[in-house]
Amino acid sequence: MQKLSLDALAREHLERAASASTGRSASTVYGGHKHTLRQTLLALTSGTSLAEHENPGEATLLVLRGRVRLTSGDTAWEGRDGDLIVIPQARHALEALEDAAVLLTVAKQG
Repeated sequence: MQKLSLDALAREHLERAASASTGRSASTVYGGHKHTLRQTLLALTSGTSLAEHENPGEATLLVLRGRVRLTSGDTAWEGRDGDLIVIPQARHALEALEDAAVLLTVAKQG
């Protein structure tokens, strides 16, 4: 069994994102390419975004800190601390409206 603090990991990656030229920092918390389930902690500085991309399977986004906007087509959802956003099965993008850390959970399709 493995235990970790998402709060501590969020703090660490927000610091890394603040000093990175991309304004981002991320690490896989659980799973990976050989697993069906993958959880990744992403930290983004305010104004930083992930360009529109495909959804690799069922996915959710848990906002650990800050505020984000997820867009898909003409639809947008905003999330803040503690919000869980179900990511649509369509192309989508993510933008940090303020410094933010999120936990992305993906169950990849076969």
